[in-house]
Amino acid sequence: MEMLHYDFMQRAFFAGGVIALIASVLGVYLMLRRQALMADMLSHVSLAGVAAGALLKINPALSGFVIAVIGAIVVEYVRRSYKSYSEVSIAIIMIGGLSTAVVLMSMNPGISRGFSSYLFGSVVSVQRTEIILVIAVALVGGLFFYLLRKPLYLITFDEETARANGVPVRLLSLLFSIITGMIVAAAMPIVGVLLVSSLIVLPAALAIRLAPSFSWALWLAMIIGVVGVFSGLTASYELSTPPGGTIALTLLVFLIAGITGKKVFVKLSKLRNKRYVTETERLQLEPPVIH
Repeated sequence: MEMLHYDFMQRAFFAGGVIALIASVLGVYLMLRRQALMADMLSHVSLAGVAAGALLKINPALSGFVIAVIGAIVVEYVRRSYKSYSEVSIAIIMIGGLSTAVVLMSMNPGISRGFSSYLFGSVVSVQRTEIILVIAVALVGGLFFYLLRKPLYLITFDEETARANGVPVRLLSLLFSIITGMIVAAAMPIVGVLLVSSLIVLPAALAIRLAPSFSWALWLAMIIGVVGVFSGLTASYELSTPPGGTIALTLLVFLIAGITGKKVFVKLSKLRNKRYVTETERLQLEPPVIH
């Protein structure tokens, strides 16, 4: 393929594929824990880190990464203060991150031009530093989800039962939030701050609707995420459209097509079963023919 002759497209496919794998797994856990908005919140918080990095002449990707992790830790502590209203913690941290980003941006007028690549993502912005960050995050995240899969499964569905079984729920929730912040920050150069939640939530949303079990949902989410990113990058190259928006739109089309396809399949199955039952009842009502 012609586009793979370009170094920046090779980097984009590699980084996009790796982050899609780990982001999709994270998305399944976030959705089942009813924390889907957490990814969106942390992406907005990381924007403050990007703005601070640009102002202080530090690599914006690294500063955004650090702030996203700090934001993940803070949101976990705020969430404990509002146990019955967990969404309040998300709103509080998001407001803090966005307002800080706006103030920092106003202090550096020249930042706005380069900011669009962080807001909407850009294949050109994926450089060596971002690729190293993506690989490191994928390795740490992969080990976290694999080694702690059983306690994570327990706290995902019932924290009280997990606590009764001796699972350190507080520590595990804190580590989960930190991993979430790391993955969100690493995904930022691919789809941008404004669309990073699409990479995490949409594959998981479709996988949960289609998969018959939890483990199948994880595998299916990873497949959908990788195929969606590759299809979006290809479409972006062919149509000269922004990569972040194209990937998000592709994943959205996958979600709508998947849900519609499942509904059609279920309806056709019901019609087939109904026809079979009617035919069986008709044969039972007919008197046997005696020759």
